[in-house]
Amino acid sequence: MKMSYEERLARRKALKTKLMNREPVFGGWVSYPDAAITETFAMAGFDFIAIDMEHTTISLDEAKRIISSAQAEGACCFPRPVSHSNDILKPLLEAGADGLFIQMVETPEQVRALIDNMKFPPVGRRSYGVNRAHGYGFDFDRYITEWNDSSTLVLQIESIQAVENIDALLAFPEVDGVMVGPYDISGSLGVPGQTNHPKVREAGRLVIEAAQRAGKSCCTQIADVSVERVRDAFDQGFTFVILGSDLFILWKWAENMRTVMAEVRG
Repeated sequence: MKMSYEERLARRKALKTKLMNREPVFGGWVSYPDAAITETFAMAGFDFIAIDMEHTTISLDEAKRIISSAQAEGACCFPRPVSHSNDILKPLLEAGADGLFIQMVETPEQVRALIDNMKFPPVGRRSYGVNRAHGYGFDFDRYITEWNDSSTLVLQIESIQAVENIDALLAFPEVDGVMVGPYDISGSLGVPGQTNHPKVREAGRLVIEAAQRAGKSCCTQIADVSVERVRDAFDQGFTFVILGSDLFILWKWAENMRTVMAEVRG
């Protein structure tokens, strides 16, 4: 089903408004390129679908199909690129992404470079072209005029340096929110994998409080989802959550099947 530019823009603006108002937002996470997975997640009613391109082999061409599939079923789509390089960011934006999740952001200089690559002048330095994002030309004028104010930029806070710089990172008006990455933070604190370590939990608390002060949204991902865990995340101060992932769902199913087979085999 083809969605009009007006429908995509309205959805993008509505989600950005929710983030700006720190309203509850729910996201899905895909690690596999099959469009059927994305369509299924989007049909469930997620506000957005995030594409993990950092820890997967999803290509730019596959990401374009995922973006299209998510949007066709009513969800915004935010890729997480493997790097900050404009060689990666620009094709994803041209493919029609509604915004970006950017991994391992640590300094204001990195944020400024990301804004330059993501936003059109005068806010940034993104160059003008024609691709799916612009309706292959049909929506060119509207897209380049409305993109800066409707697109979403979420920074992933994944090191103690980022935590120490959190107020400066959130000071950019173009930053809509941050996402806490406890595993990488644990590594930078010298307690790798210990996501419940007091140092890691304290770092997460500092990020949540900084987002509250800045009036920005703060995200976490819940792997093993339950109503209680989601409510607990909101009680901690998170304002939007990513619920599980396709990889985690498949892994848990396979783990359960392994248990079944082991019991039957004796």
